[in-house]
Amino acid sequence: MALLETIDGPEDLKALKEEELPALCREIRDEIIATCAAGNGAHLGASLGAVELVVAMHYVFDSPQDRIVFDVGHQAYAHKLLTGRRKEFRSIRQEGGLAGFPERAESEHDAFGVGHASTAISAGLGMIEARRVKGESGRVIALVGDGGMTGGVAFEGLNQAGYLERDLIVILNDNEMSISPNVGAMSEWFSKKFAGHTFNRWRRSVKEVLYALPHGDQAIEGIRRAIDSSKALLTPGILFEGLGFQYIGPTDGHDVLSMVRILRQVATEIDGPVLIHTRTTKGKGYGPAESDLRTRGHGLTNFEVATGRSVAKKPAVPTWTEFFAEAVSEHMAKDANVVAITAAMLEGTGLVKTRERFPQRVYDVGIAEQHAVTFAAGLACEGLRPVTAIYSTFLQRAYDQIVHDVALQNLPVVFALDRGGLVGADGKTHQGAFDIAYLRCIPNLVVMAPADEQELRNMLATSLAIDGASAFRYPRGSGLGVPLLPPEILPIGRGRILHPGGSKPDVVVLGYGPMAHAAVAAAKALHGEGIRAVVVDPRFAKPLDTELICDLASTTGRVVTVEEGCLPGGFGSGVLEALQENGLLVPVKRLGLPDDFVTHGNADKQKARFGLDATGIAAAVRSLLDGARAGVQAG
Repeated sequence: MALLETIDGPEDLKALKEEELPALCREIRDEIIATCAAGNGAHLGASLGAVELVVAMHYVFDSPQDRIVFDVGHQAYAHKLLTGRRKEFRSIRQEGGLAGFPERAESEHDAFGVGHASTAISAGLGMIEARRVKGESGRVIALVGDGGMTGGVAFEGLNQAGYLERDLIVILNDNEMSISPNVGAMSEWFSKKFAGHTFNRWRRSVKEVLYALPHGDQAIEGIRRAIDSSKALLTPGILFEGLGFQYIGPTDGHDVLSMVRILRQVATEIDGPVLIHTRTTKGKGYGPAESDLRTRGHGLTNFEVATGRSVAKKPAVPTWTEFFAEAVSEHMAKDANVVAITAAMLEGTGLVKTRERFPQRVYDVGIAEQHAVTFAAGLACEGLRPVTAIYSTFLQRAYDQIVHDVALQNLPVVFALDRGGLVGADGKTHQGAFDIAYLRCIPNLVVMAPADEQELRNMLATSLAIDGASAFRYPRGSGLGVPLLPPEILPIGRGRILHPGGSKPDVVVLGYGPMAHAAVAAAKALHGEGIRAVVVDPRFAKPLDTELICDLASTTGRVVTVEEGCLPGGFGSGVLEALQENGLLVPVKRLGLPDDFVTHGNADKQKARFGLDATGIAAAVRSLLDGARAGVQAG
């Protein structure tokens, strides 16, 4: 690490000779690999693929005066190493350590916080325009992964940037992992140029002649491939030029010296918006990642460096995601109208094996959640039953489509929200904190959360039986290990009592989703103290089981609600509304996530901090009872 150890900021990088940069890139890769192997970092493949690009950008431009914006933050590990965070780098994604993505509060070099995708061009254009208005100098460079180009907002930004003709530099990092479908779509657009009558008459005539010759079929195939190759070569440049950008490329994104020369030329000789198209390899420089054809080591962490083999302990119980995917596959096997949709998260939502079984009925639409939801609405219009599997945090991007295209039209679309709740190391941008609140207020939408994996199976079956829209959320991590039975269709808006609490319970605890089992554990602990708690699994946040909740609230006189979601507008708020509407004025203690963005860390420790475990729930019950007793004594 001779070179890397000398770099505490971009100014140290600029002190190196150009011929030293390739060696520095190798050292950066070694550090990223070692950190991810130790179980700290996770976005190995994307960061390895962007090393030379990041080094070249910081070598040529002057951060933070020049703004460097990432899209997405998966590519930013080298950036963190070069901008004063080298000594803390191995704390990345750990409690109290560096964030896994660029974060403005962490460094002046993180020009824009990013964990979701397709935002860099719009944000970068805003920065350029603000500097024009304020009369300030400085360049703005947006490093955009090809996956980010599957989101429509990226093209919205390109469209305005080209129109305004500002000096925005966009570097398209094409690692051939996500852009192939995009280029295919662009190529289809461009193929209209080859669809005219003259061209088709010529093609038919050539075919007739060649078929009559020896090996004519091989010649026809060669011509077809040449035409397709020409379209693929020409299309990206023509498209971006049509949007008002000067197009440069494709270039070798792993030739750091060449990238330095190109960036210098762009910075000094070209005015107006520029798009530099670079070719890279995701996972570059680490054999096990490069040979992983499915994800190129995207989430590889906690592994043997020599082999890439995971050394993480395999959980005894499969994950909630795996239980969901298996349940979806069962329904698809029984009903040809059931289809599955995800947005660039086949692996994350567990649908890889489902797609292998049903390749024509599983759709990965790319990083395009808005399209995913409206696409699902169109499928539902024609009688299909789409199951749309998207992370809670990413579904936020499609809120208008949920409201306007699905719920308003009362279409039978199922939303399966993975990562509902705390997600641990991914941090602020990925916490599934808001879905209960943002879905509960939408008409024509049934909102549920399973307490365990059997309930997940039941809720998927229930959703597919509803003649309208529905959503259910489930957390990251392993299931609870409950026995699995054939799924049953649940009565809408009906909860269940998990722990009776005796004939005269002191309090009712409503545990939404998996919090129900934590509430049962708390009730059992309280029983030894003479406190009787009845625990309810409400199942539904909308419609609530108002009859059951109000009856128990009236009987016990005290209510505790527990949810792994934000308190404002969440499940507990719905309970308060129900009590108020039924004229019940009883003490209520709500437990949930605070009105804040929860940072990265250990999810179990964070639950304990927010009182979302058995110990915290028991403490809340005691506090509620102590308050009631103090009030009686004061009276």
